[in-house]
Amino acid sequence: MKISIERAALLKAVGQAQSVVERRNTIPILANVLIEAEGDKVTFRATDLDIEVLDRTAAVVDRPGATTVSAVTLHEIVRKLPDGALVQLTDDAAAGRLTVQAGRSTFSLATLPKEDFPIMASSEYAANFSAPAPVLRRLFDKSKFAISTEETRYYLNGVYMHVADGEEGRVLRCVATDGHRLARIDAPLPEGAEKMPGVIVPRKTVGELRKLLDDDEMQIAVSVSETKVRFATPDITLTSKVIDGTFPDYSRVIPTGNTRKLEVDAAEFARAVDRVATVSSERSRAVKLALDEDRLVLSVNAPDAGAAEEELAVAYGDDRLEIGFNAKYLLEIASQVDRENAVFLFNSSGDPTLMREGGDTSAVYVVMPMRV
Repeated sequence: MKISIERAALLKAVGQAQSVVERRNTIPILANVLIEAEGDKVTFRATDLDIEVLDRTAAVVDRPGATTVSAVTLHEIVRKLPDGALVQLTDDAAAGRLTVQAGRSTFSLATLPKEDFPIMASSEYAANFSAPAPVLRRLFDKSKFAISTEETRYYLNGVYMHVADGEEGRVLRCVATDGHRLARIDAPLPEGAEKMPGVIVPRKTVGELRKLLDDDEMQIAVSVSETKVRFATPDITLTSKVIDGTFPDYSRVIPTGNTRKLEVDAAEFARAVDRVATVSSERSRAVKLALDEDRLVLSVNAPDAGAAEEELAVAYGDDRLEIGFNAKYLLEIASQVDRENAVFLFNSSGDPTLMREGGDTSAVYVVMPMRV
């Protein structure tokens, strides 16, 4: 194999590949990226056996072929090459070496045979549809903060993507929860998604998927089966196993009878919470909200660190209420709001609180209170 490729194109392709590769693994070939050159295209494939990413890019192929080389080492080399460099990759299968040349720099890297590289088995997908990148970006960006990191409840370690009944018909919905907070985001149901099985997309896959969704003009082809999910652009295909478990019935924890309504400027609220939380004890990070007619007092009392208080002008017309929250959870939820106003709906100081963005019900957040 012998190819010539632009540094920028190579860096992008190898960058995506090396982020999938696990740094510590017992199978040497899994640290490698599979490079296959044919026609005027080169594909770079990497896997950790749960996720597989395939990146296609244009190149001048002098001699077609395939090999595997350390993804991290190749990425580091390309990253340190000067902008605009033309990189030449030459594989010597007999010697088990890949030569990387750019300008006056030459590197010789150890390779492993391409036959040993595991290719993820193809799957029959129950549903195939396409969605604009901004729609998928919103679904996953607004829900991923609530993904659980507890390994024991593995079925919460991802975003549950499924078809659900929204207020105005069927929707594509993403839900994530860790038991303390919950995010539920809806988008119009794309054509072809009606028969999609509900799947739990793992946290690592959600992180990798984010890299595909930066281009607002891009249509993303989505394929879903009971065991796998695939997201594809013309250049990149990301295939992932889904979490084998049953996502809990989240609708039971979304309160419907919360009537005490607080309307507040979301950015101002987030900044105020951040300021008063500076003195909260690291362990509990508890912030108390005291609500009275059209005023909100945020306070923290940490005996070992100090106390803080800040008052905000808000729209609130119900009975007096005092309720405590983990400051980190409040900040994460407030930072999801794209609109100017955040609307909080309370019941009592011991019940879950609902938050949404202005009058928009397509994004709903639930946060559990704390004793303060």
